[in-house]
Amino acid sequence: MIRNYLDEYENKTVLVTGGAGAIGSNLTRHLAERGARVIVIDDLSSAERWNVPSLPNVLFVEGDILDEIMLKRVFFERPRVVYHLAAFFANQNSVDHPEKDLAVNGMGTLRLLEYSVFTGVERFVYASSGCAIYGSGAPLPLREEFMSLHLSSPYQITKMLGELYCNFFQHHYALKIAKPRFFNSYGPGEVPGQYRNVIPNFIYWALKGQPLPITGDGEATRDFTYVGDLVDGLLRAGTMEGAVGQEFNLASAVETRIIDLANMINRITENPAGIRFVDRRKWDTKSRLLACVDRANELIGYRPTVPFETGLNNTIRWFQQNWEKIEAAARFGPGASAAVPETAVVLK
Repeated sequence: MIRNYLDEYENKTVLVTGGAGAIGSNLTRHLAERGARVIVIDDLSSAERWNVPSLPNVLFVEGDILDEIMLKRVFFERPRVVYHLAAFFANQNSVDHPEKDLAVNGMGTLRLLEYSVFTGVERFVYASSGCAIYGSGAPLPLREEFMSLHLSSPYQITKMLGELYCNFFQHHYALKIAKPRFFNSYGPGEVPGQYRNVIPNFIYWALKGQPLPITGDGEATRDFTYVGDLVDGLLRAGTMEGAVGQEFNLASAVETRIIDLANMINRITENPAGIRFVDRRKWDTKSRLLACVDRANELIGYRPTVPFETGLNNTIRWFQQNWEKIEAAARFGPGASAAVPETAVVLK
């Protein structure tokens, strides 16, 4: 009898770094439901404790992946699979704090790889970023064969560094590694904030009745990928032999304009405030993003299935159901668009 790839997680200890985030918390829930014993590490610097599933087979450890005492504690539990999702996120944050970005995304990844080798981990899944790896000059749709050294933020540099360390540990120590590259993830579980993605921030402002700020002219496109599709790709990457030693895009393979995204969110939330335009950020050099998922399909059978508007409706519903906690947790630093100035130019 051929076992389903999801059945491979039953009674297996799995470590998820960054497990309080949107992708990590959804992955944790699915792993626990498949009978895995899940250990979650998160320092809660950009996520919330209440986001971690409260289940008997989920152990939450609040800590930093740079803390070796904490790493010794969790690796003493002998995880068989490690999902490394923790990162110093994202582009603007890394521009503001490049040394912290290097410490977490560089040294943090290196230490996890070292402990994985020392304790005999069977599979290490490194969450890479297609939005980072390919740079600004790659031809569309983005394919894994292309690689650029002309990157525009420290975050992009350190995500590539993580892939290079993974390659070393695979070749030198025979550690079985998979390197899925995420594209513009969204979905239930992501709390809005100064350094968060555009979709949770747009939903937050729309539900507060504020105009949505668009950098540039709104014609830029992104490949928005629903968290449920990403989790399915990760679960496949954690067990299927086709993923070993490979990098592959996990995306929707659909291009969406930012202005269309804003208008869609305003329509669904019935926000009358419209949109406003602000200056493009210096590191934001990609006018279009669209990934090819052929390799992921060939290697692990990955197929995105959630239509964009369905995913948006699911995310907005999660916001509405958790509004008080989300509003209390939303983090916007000085000068960030926590509130829209009354003098903003608004287009409805």
